[in-house]
Amino acid sequence: MIAILIFPGFQLLDASGPASVFELAQRFAQTGPNVCMVAARPGPVRSSAGIELVASGLKDDGSISTLIVAGGLGVEEAADCSKTLSFVQRLSERGARIASVCSGAYVLAAAGLLNGRKATTHWSRTQDFVSRYPEVRLDPDRIFLNEGNIWTSAGITAGIDLALAMVSEDFGEKVAKSVARQLVLYHRRSGGQSQFSSLLELKTPNGRFGPLLSWVRENLDKPLNVETLAERAGISPRHFARVFTAETGCTPSKAIERLRLEVARERVQSSGELIERVAETTGFGDAERMRRAFVRAFGHPPQSVRRESRTG
Repeated sequence: MIAILIFPGFQLLDASGPASVFELAQRFAQTGPNVCMVAARPGPVRSSAGIELVASGLKDDGSISTLIVAGGLGVEEAADCSKTLSFVQRLSERGARIASVCSGAYVLAAAGLLNGRKATTHWSRTQDFVSRYPEVRLDPDRIFLNEGNIWTSAGITAGIDLALAMVSEDFGEKVAKSVARQLVLYHRRSGGQSQFSSLLELKTPNGRFGPLLSWVRENLDKPLNVETLAERAGISPRHFARVFTAETGCTPSKAIERLRLEVARERVQSSGELIERVAETTGFGDAERMRRAFVRAFGHPPQSVRRESRTG
């Protein structure tokens, strides 16, 4: 049984996203555990969206193999609920796989399951989480992490990535890819990916360079000098460089490197593509130039980033 723990004020997608992933996995694999909702108080449980899901009580009869704790506005009350914490602890002690989505990590931390472990949660919760649980080795810039039978994930849609990784572990990569396609996902994100998007950070509200930056991200293998960018933006190179830096807070060359690094890291982590090919198609030109950029930005060369991603 895959049990998803919810509480009043839970985030709906934190629960429905993983539930949909496992439902589809069961369909494609033609086997596997059912999915249910559980809560400290059984019956209808109201989400922050106002939509209710019906939950069973917190009874451990040995059938639950995986427990996923949702996050949401009511998570602090859930993390203070002795009945909820006792349930999570009992399942962990008997070897069940325990996971959290978004701020559901508060429940795992309050239960003592994250002490001394690496974990992640939604980036906006970082400061508060660290102050409450200093014994947790929080990494706020990861989609999901797992150590042993304990998994944590970042905000909302990252719960889908976490569930897909679990499906790959349980049913194999073929089933996980089938589920991802059914969900119309562009690609499965690995746990090591960043929660942040350089493209979104550079696109300021009502910014004039949004379309240009989107075009750049799709054409990273082209020569992207100031003259080329200015011509596409329809302004002079000197004026372009000044206005672009003022609006985005980043020089054109630095913005291009950030976008190349982001796309290159995604491909290094999520595929078996040759490092040399990734460097060529993302505009770095050669593997050594990309290696130096990775070391400056991430502290590790591409091969290490790929290895770390594949080992969780």
